[in-house]
Amino acid sequence: MNCTLLTWPEPIVRVQSLSDSGITVIPEQYIKPPSDRPATTTSPNPLASPATEVHDIPIIDLSNLFSPDSTLRRGTMSLVSRACREWGFFQAVNHGVSHDLMSRMREVWRDFFHLLPVEEKQRYANTPGTYEGYGSRLGVEKGIKLDWSDYFFLNYLPESVRDQNKWPTRPLSCR
Repeated sequence: MNCTLLTWPEPIVRVQSLSDSGITVIPEQYIKPPSDRPATTTSPNPLASPATEVHDIPIIDLSNLFSPDSTLRRGTMSLVSRACREWGFFQAVNHGVSHDLMSRMREVWRDFFHLLPVEEKQRYANTPGTYEGYGSRLGVEKGIKLDWSDYFFLNYLPESVRDQNKWPTRPLSCR
């Protein structure tokens, strides 16, 4: 990403604003060609069968990271490594984070996105130089296809990259 860009190449329209406006047709810039859309697969883990071409996000069961069997641990680490190299991310299951904590986190961010006025959310807006903050656009290229979502991205670790100015003060539990 070109970090010297100071402004977005096109006006930013928040997806929540579009959705709340009652539009009946999704704007063209949000409609991805079929080749860029997620595919349906019967394989529970696309990384388990590399000969099968799939386009789903890798799903990795992390429970074996704590296994006394080093072969299981290494196998899981290999799946994580491959997903990170080939995809840049993966969905983790059986990670040990409680459902209660995940539910509370979803509720905090639901409050941020649905209860705060857009002007307050804009105080935390991201810029073309960083994904960090409140945003609707990941790319800086003019005319690219956009995702139908608003997001909030925060750096937590390492602490040297954490920008406390991007952490919302409301709801209080965001801090």
